[in-house]
Amino acid sequence: MSQIKTIADVRRYFLNNKEPVYFISATNFNLLGIGDWVGNFRHINYINCFDDQQRNVFVPKEKFPRDFESIEDINNYLLEHKEVIDFIQSRADGDNAGTAAFLMFDEHTEEVCKQLGLKVAFPPAELRSRMDNKIETVRIGNKAGVPSVPNVLAKVGSYQELCEVSKELGDDLVIQTAFGDSGHTTFFISNEDDYYKHAEEIEAESEVKIMKRINCRGSAIEACATRCGTVVGPLMTELVGFKTLTPYKGGWCGNEMFAGAFDQSVRDKAREYTFQFGEALREEGYRGYFELDFLIDMDNGEVYLGELNPRVTGASSLTNVAAFAHSDIPLFLFHLLEFSDVDFDLDINEINERWAHPESVDSWSQLVIKHTDESVDLLTQAPRTGVWKMAADGSLAYHHYDSHPHAAEDESEGFFLRISGVGDFRYEGADLGILITRGRLMDDDFQLNERAKAWIEGIRAQYAGQSLQDPVVEEVAVSHAVGGGNFKIL
Repeated sequence: MSQIKTIADVRRYFLNNKEPVYFISATNFNLLGIGDWVGNFRHINYINCFDDQQRNVFVPKEKFPRDFESIEDINNYLLEHKEVIDFIQSRADGDNAGTAAFLMFDEHTEEVCKQLGLKVAFPPAELRSRMDNKIETVRIGNKAGVPSVPNVLAKVGSYQELCEVSKELGDDLVIQTAFGDSGHTTFFISNEDDYYKHAEEIEAESEVKIMKRINCRGSAIEACATRCGTVVGPLMTELVGFKTLTPYKGGWCGNEMFAGAFDQSVRDKAREYTFQFGEALREEGYRGYFELDFLIDMDNGEVYLGELNPRVTGASSLTNVAAFAHSDIPLFLFHLLEFSDVDFDLDINEINERWAHPESVDSWSQLVIKHTDESVDLLTQAPRTGVWKMAADGSLAYHHYDSHPHAAEDESEGFFLRISGVGDFRYEGADLGILITRGRLMDDDFQLNERAKAWIEGIRAQYAGQSLQDPVVEEVAVSHAVGGGNFKIL
């Protein structure tokens, strides 16, 4: 094919695509709707969110009991499953089985993909792992001119050592370990008692990030580092730590995308920093999709780098369905293009200017609803995936089946993706499902609005479970649950 020079060229190239492209993960949540843009695109998933109604989602029917400790374990299990291997081989063109994308993967994933003839559409796992290190993120940000919250990086062996190395940061501290979901590996320390609650985890690390605690709001922005430059999406607000959604303090539980997220100077600064960081990632050898969390200091408006996710993320479901994505192309298509064999030369500055315009950003929100009680039961009732409608009194009713958030036409409707279904164990931290709807779900003080509360209450009311009285049964239930509350699957 001749060189791709325009967005129309990119659209045409992917719509005419014949090579199999797969997103292999626990669910298809992160890349909802991408199959509308890419010919021969299929999801290979562990969880059957759609009850076999969705044509481009393949879920192996036979499940073998196995304790998963990470999303990588789930993906490796899928790739080594006979039904999945047969499915991939049935669609292969000789030795070329196609291209695979993942939420997470490791060196073993790469080896299995090589055996199957699949090309991995990401930089090597070793490089991705180094970029995922929160300590490394600070160093790359410093090099790129993207500041972090005032911090020190140090080995901590006691509370006294912590006080000594952090004396310039004040008494209220936030400590992060190098790896892990922020809901599990971010610790808020104001005194010695706080420290000893997490001392074992902190002292086990060779180095931790110790930050001054600031009055901040979380935000997220996704981007893609390509050979032509870094494409930058819009700034989103984050829902963090709401007790009605997650049991984890500091745990991510959703996003909002709307044109007025923070003021213009903050949006401009975040986009500028993201571009700079993307260019620094290219110098490190990383290319493709990534997401940055920014912390906005509400006292002085400063924009600080939070962390890097070198992958598609939970926010990708909004980035790829918004107006700017549908008027041009979803951000993920830039990622696939970067890992294709086709030659392209796109005007990234022009795209970034267009995507920065407020009229390019329509309003979407999502809620990630977890089980928040310290209980375990077996689900006997669960809501169906599809479009749900809210009545004037706040009650919910199932409207119709669909697989795309765009099917929710206004703020009275929401697309619900069921994660936990009938026969699954419901335990503290289990992902019940994700609701995506038009409009905002927080007020200007970053608190859940009444509509959000009604959606949360209404979705939870659709679930019912049978209590497990035997403590041994409870222990087995959690150990065999996907995630077990210990790792993020979305």
